[in-house]
Amino acid sequence: MVDCISARAAWERLTADKDAVLIDVRTPGEWQLVGLPDLSTLDKDVKTLSWDPYDANGFALSLRELVPSLETPVLFLCRSGVRSQQTAELAAHLGYVEAVNVVEGYEGQPDANGQRGRVCGWQYENLPLYFPG
Repeated sequence: MVDCISARAAWERLTADKDAVLIDVRTPGEWQLVGLPDLSTLDKDVKTLSWDPYDANGFALSLRELVPSLETPVLFLCRSGVRSQQTAELAAHLGYVEAVNVVEGYEGQPDANGQRGRVCGWQYENLPLYFPG
């Protein structure tokens, strides 16, 4: 079963639970252009693992390497909650006890003008972020 939480709730969960892990499933281009969640104040690093729906087996193998324990709470983040839903469902299918979709994603849904980051999501909530060097 997959839980769904907001970006703010994800930050609170990562803050409260030392074992919780955040995996950003966007593409390397998205990480470079739009940034990544910064978990350094929590003494954590965001884990990056791009979702390729045509290689779910490869994703599953990489996920097991990144997060070996099925008991670890795993929060999945993408741009707007679609890819993270797919990856959370896969993680639940693999046996992860707590697979969580950050439904608002990093950029959130577009506003009336088609701009993201202005309605909901990690950016909108002004949660810590950084741009990889």
